[in-house]
Amino acid sequence: MPAWKQEFKSGALAIAPLAAAAVPFGMILGAQALQKGLTPAEIMLMSLTVFAGGAQFMAVGLWQYPVPWAGIAFAVFLVNLRHVLMSASLVGSMGQFRPWQRWLAVFVMADETWATAERRAAVQPLTVAYYAGIGVALYATWAVSTALGTLLGGLIHNPEKLGFDFAFPAVFICVVMGFARSWRAAPVILVSAATALLVRHLAGGTWYVIAGGLAGMAVAAALPAPGRGR
Repeated sequence: MPAWKQEFKSGALAIAPLAAAAVPFGMILGAQALQKGLTPAEIMLMSLTVFAGGAQFMAVGLWQYPVPWAGIAFAVFLVNLRHVLMSASLVGSMGQFRPWQRWLAVFVMADETWATAERRAAVQPLTVAYYAGIGVALYATWAVSTALGTLLGGLIHNPEKLGFDFAFPAVFICVVMGFARSWRAAPVILVSAATALLVRHLAGGTWYVIAGGLAGMAVAAALPAPGRGR
């Protein structure tokens, strides 16, 4: 097998558990959007062009007629600002990427994509083929699960009874803990979580997403440089 095919396969396998965990969310999104009055074609177009679960859930939650375009756009903008932080974190590992490949990589960047790519970059170089395997696998899974939601969404009347409401935070707990390889992760995680909870309580909206991320970055920058054995 050519090296690039092996790398692509490795990336797809690495993202597989997180992609599988995204299936129920895609189905719920499709079902909720259908109940809001969107057609299956509109729902699929949104998933294929936006490809951002949190932003899509936000948009569907605010959807009504007449559509509040400005309010939806601003809310989605705030939710997706975290992608600026993720891309800034990952760009240093994209030395093998050409400029146009970096632009394509941004399109398929999601929380799961970023976390999987960062874990790879921590142990060996991040190749274009590996990242493509991650992105294509997650993108295809999200599109298919959203389509299933439009077809089978009527069967999911109460996602909480099936535990789907906890699946989303459970995925992110696993993603975060995957980076907790030393004591240095603890203060970053704790300060980020505490800041996000405090800002959400005081300000509401979606500012807590950015506040938590910035607080975590500040703590990480303030920590002493790691030495051997740490």
